[in-house]
Amino acid sequence: MAGIFAATAGWLVRHRSSMPTWIDRVIESAARNPDGVAGRLASRLLGGGRTGPVTEVPDAPVRVYIAPTNYSGQGYRWARALESADPRIGARNMAVELPGGFSFTADTLVPVAVVNSSAEWQSAEWAAAQSYSHVLIEAERPIFGSKFGRDVAREIAAFESNDVSVAYLCHGTDIRNPDRHSTLTPWSMYPEDPRTDVLRADAEANLALLSTLRRPTFVSTPDLLLDVPWATWCPVVVDPAAFANDVTPFASDRVRIVHAASAPLVKGSHYIEPAIDPLIRSGVVEFSLVTGTAASRMPAVFAEADVVIDQFRAGSYGVAACEAMAAGRVVIGHVLPFVRDRVEAEFGIPLPIVEATPDTLAETVRRLAEDRPAAQAIAAAGVDYVAAVHSGPASARALIDHWISPKLG
Repeated sequence: MAGIFAATAGWLVRHRSSMPTWIDRVIESAARNPDGVAGRLASRLLGGGRTGPVTEVPDAPVRVYIAPTNYSGQGYRWARALESADPRIGARNMAVELPGGFSFTADTLVPVAVVNSSAEWQSAEWAAAQSYSHVLIEAERPIFGSKFGRDVAREIAAFESNDVSVAYLCHGTDIRNPDRHSTLTPWSMYPEDPRTDVLRADAEANLALLSTLRRPTFVSTPDLLLDVPWATWCPVVVDPAAFANDVTPFASDRVRIVHAASAPLVKGSHYIEPAIDPLIRSGVVEFSLVTGTAASRMPAVFAEADVVIDQFRAGSYGVAACEAMAAGRVVIGHVLPFVRDRVEAEFGIPLPIVEATPDTLAETVRRLAEDRPAAQAIAAAGVDYVAAVHSGPASARALIDHWISPKLG
C-alpha cells in the first residue's frame, strides 16, 4: 500500500502545477506542516512508522556530514569534492527522499515519511551524526524530523554541545529576498509566483537564524551573496566526465535547442516557444522541451543539442547550465551583471553563458546560427569554465579554507 501511495504522490507532485488549486494546497500543507492533519496522514500512507537507512561514519580524522536537502545532488557532490581534496577528510551526505523527485544520488537516501515519523530512525541518525567533526546544514532545514521539535537552532545547540563544528549552505529560495530580487531584473519570477508571500517569510526567518547564530555560511550561487553578504560562494559541482561527448555542436543544418523545464515559472519556460516560433517555422531551429527527466538521462539529452536555454528569471545560473556547458553546448540565459562580475573577479574567467532575455532571445539564436565558428568557440569555453569552477576543487577549497581548515592544521 505504501508503495502505491508513494507512486501516486510522486505523480501528483510532478504534475502539481497543472492540478486543481486544492490539490496543490494539500501537498503544500503536508510538506510544510508534517505534524498537521495532512502531514500525519501522508506520513502514515507513505509508511512513516518504519525505520530507514542510517548514515555511516567514515574512518577519517575529519568527518563532514552534509544534510538534508541534496538539491540537484549537490550534497553528494560536495562530499566527494572534499574527499578528493584531502585524504584526511571523510564526507557523507544524507538526503530526504521526496515523492516525485529526480533520483539524485546520495550517500544515504531516507524517505520523507521515515524522517518525519520514525523515532527509531531519528535517534539512530542522530547517534551517527554526532560522531562527525563537522556538519553542513543545507537550506536551513531541520535534519532529524521531530527529535528536536523540527527546530534547526536546537539541532545546532545539540551538535555544538558535542564539540561538532556547524556551518550553513544556502541554496536559493530558502534565503533569497523576493522584494530585493524584484528590483534587480524586470524578469523576476516573484511578482507572478503564488508562493511569494510564503517564500518571503521563509527567507526572512532563515536570514534571522543566520544572523543570530553566526556560523560559517556558504551560498551555492553567487547571486545569493546579495542576500547574505558575509557568506562565501561554494560553487555547485558537476561531473564533467559524465557529460563529455564526441558530438560536435552546430554541425547540422538546423540549430537544435533544448530547454529543461524543471521549474517552469522560475525559469520562464513559457517565454521560449513564442519568442523563437518564427525561427522554428522557418526551419532555422528545432526545439525540444524536456520535463520530468531523470538526472541519469540528462547527459544524453544535452548531447543531442547545440543550444541549451537555461533561465530568464533568477538572474543567475545553476547545475543545469553547468551540465550543459560540460557537455560542450552553448548555454543561453539571463544573468545579472553582479553575477558576471563576481565570477570574473573570483576566477579571472568570463562566464561563457550567452546573455539573452525573452525580448532578445530570437535575435541571439539567429546570430549563433549565422556564425557557427563563434558559437563553437563559446561552447568550448564553457567546457573549460566548468573544469575550472564547477568540477569540485574550487568548492572543496571554499569549504576547507573558510570552515574546515583549523581541524586539518
